[in-house]
Amino acid sequence: MTSVPPMAVEQPPIFHVEAERTPLQEAVASELGEGLASSGFLVLPSQMEGFVQTGEPKESVEVVNFGTGKKPCPTPVTVRTVPGALVAPDAAPMVCPCCGGAMERHGEVAVTLWHLPMGMDRTRVVVSRQRWACASGHTRIDDVPFKAEGHRVTVPLLNYVRDLLSLGQTLKSVSLMTGLHKNVVKEIDRARLEGLYTEVGEDGGRRLRRPGDQARYLGIDEFKLHDGHRYATVVVDLETGHVLWLAHGKRKQVVYDFCDFVGDEWMSRVVAVACDMNASYERAFLERHPHLAVVYDHFHLVKNFNEKVISEVRKDEQRRLREEGDEDAAKSLKGSKYILMTRADTRLGKDRDARAGKVVSRGNELFGKDEARQRGGNRERYEELIAQNELLSTCDIVKEALAKAYAYRQEKRMRDCMEGIVEVCRGTGNEHFEWFANLVEGHMDGIVAHARHRISSGKVEGTNNTIKSLRRAGYGYPDDEYFFLKIFDASRRYSPGRESVAA
Repeated sequence: MTSVPPMAVEQPPIFHVEAERTPLQEAVASELGEGLASSGFLVLPSQMEGFVQTGEPKESVEVVNFGTGKKPCPTPVTVRTVPGALVAPDAAPMVCPCCGGAMERHGEVAVTLWHLPMGMDRTRVVVSRQRWACASGHTRIDDVPFKAEGHRVTVPLLNYVRDLLSLGQTLKSVSLMTGLHKNVVKEIDRARLEGLYTEVGEDGGRRLRRPGDQARYLGIDEFKLHDGHRYATVVVDLETGHVLWLAHGKRKQVVYDFCDFVGDEWMSRVVAVACDMNASYERAFLERHPHLAVVYDHFHLVKNFNEKVISEVRKDEQRRLREEGDEDAAKSLKGSKYILMTRADTRLGKDRDARAGKVVSRGNELFGKDEARQRGGNRERYEELIAQNELLSTCDIVKEALAKAYAYRQEKRMRDCMEGIVEVCRGTGNEHFEWFANLVEGHMDGIVAHARHRISSGKVEGTNNTIKSLRRAGYGYPDDEYFFLKIFDASRRYSPGRESVAA
């Protein structure tokens, strides 16, 4: 049996169609060569006016440490070097600025500038500049219009670095992305911040720029600057959240310096100041501007009652019950701190969420975590706790009275309510309630001012959290002046392109 040879399948002819080149590809082919004009080559504007590429980029690999000194992480990074030159100047003769004689070409000088990175690949350009010489021996080199002043980087890269820093990137992260040294990035950032928030004074030195917008409500508070009980004071516009003033220390002199900084006319339009119960701030503001209303933040008052009264009374009652031998009653108070401090509407909301089966913590199989749902019975447990103890029942009365007082919009009604709270506290005869009564009586005017001026130190506390996050992200800032300028910038909204090198 003979095998039948397979039928030959006729293959279709292969056609090669030469795609028509665009004018841009023709220009690339004539300027840079046929290889750069082939399919897949991407031509982008360099953003450097006066720059002409003169050849193909050369690639090299550098090892960069993306870790730390103790935990290095060496990583290879591609560096592209692009050769180029400046656009040839006009045929007008070059005149020597020293002797006034004609200058002639006298060779070329190259300068290397870092340019915009492409992903994590870094780019630098080598620019050939013309050297000129006159008969007297004076020489001159063409300026590079796209070179950033004071740095061997291009203007587009400088703007890119400024934008990254404005968005909150750290010096180290910008350094790793761009290939610039961290100190160079800091110099660029300092110049950016000084241009935004400082100005040249009459003595020739730099000083803070006065606020451009008038503020009606201010907030003031201190924050920890360094270890060793070193503090600084921040003043915030409560309507915009902008930081207006920063200074070392937490004394009355800081308030005096701020008033001198903004001026009496600016301060005359300020209505009220919110602060915690720091009497030195209140006295300093009222000494300079008696028209101001100083409002004590209600959050600090409630916090003092929770931590200095409720928490301490609970501990005392636990200790007393153990001494009396009632161990079951003492155990019932264990883990009750949070539920004793919460308001009635908060407890009702949690019970409502528990009935609805609300998930408060999602589980995951990867790390063996179980799903957690909201627990109910908060109202019943709270009523059981206060029913067993007279002092805890008084805490409930005072806590609800505080919430009622801060809902009033008439100072007289709020004052009457706060005076009633003082009477209840003194009636208990307990040292913790006595302490709170003295606190309210000593700050009564600032407390009841909240009925007329509905402000709080919330934005100031938010600024303090921003300051802490900024310090942690930068692993500390030993340069206080630079750190304060960073705080000014972090409190303001960033809009891309709001500042430019030309400005």
